[in-house]
Amino acid sequence: MEAVIAIVALLFVLFVVLGAYATVKVVGAAKRGVDRTITQARRTVEDHTLRAKSFAQLGPAGELAQLRLKLRTSMRATQDALHAGAAEDQSLKESLGLFQRLSAHGHELDGELKRLESEPDRAKLAERLPGLRERTERITESADSLRWAARDRARRFADDDLDTLSAQIDVESGALRHWTKTEPTATPPPWPEAPAAASPEQQTWPETPRSGTADEPTRPAITPPGPRPTYPWQKKPRPESTT
Repeated sequence: MEAVIAIVALLFVLFVVLGAYATVKVVGAAKRGVDRTITQARRTVEDHTLRAKSFAQLGPAGELAQLRLKLRTSMRATQDALHAGAAEDQSLKESLGLFQRLSAHGHELDGELKRLESEPDRAKLAERLPGLRERTERITESADSLRWAARDRARRFADDDLDTLSAQIDVESGALRHWTKTEPTATPPPWPEAPAAASPEQQTWPETPRSGTADEPTRPAITPPGPRPTYPWQKKPRPESTT
């Protein structure tokens, strides 16, 4: 009885632990989903704000907004393309490492551009714009180069696979339509030539088997009967009666 109670208690504790683990996993997944949704919403709002500033504001402030929007759009597109390609092509792992290093420079530049948006000294801001513009161009060009290289590689693999598939389909289609092709008929082998007719002198007849050899004496078909033995009790034959 004590063993049964111990087993039941152990199962209960096990179920409680599993339930707690599952609850933590679900809560963590839900939290990550909420954080991801909030991040995407914040990013969308910020992009729309930058787009509005780039059109509404003039001078250095509007150009700063344009630089930030260009930088963020290029980096995000490259990140999505590399992550999507790395799931199918392991050779893009090195490209992802290079992009991570490039992202560090991109985040640094984006933070600097964001701080300069509230800079009251417009003259000083105008002096720094050429350097900021050059840095933005270098980072976006590198990101675009990685992105287009990954896309060209994926397209190349898709084209090669399509060419191979098309060739296999052509072969299979030809095999399925084999009756439409005229197959060459094999030439039958020639008949052997007739043997030359034999002359009368050379013509021989097969010997018929003889029934027996000539040396053997002819045996009668039935052996003649020998003289019968006479016994004393038998009567002598009477002579024929004469008249």
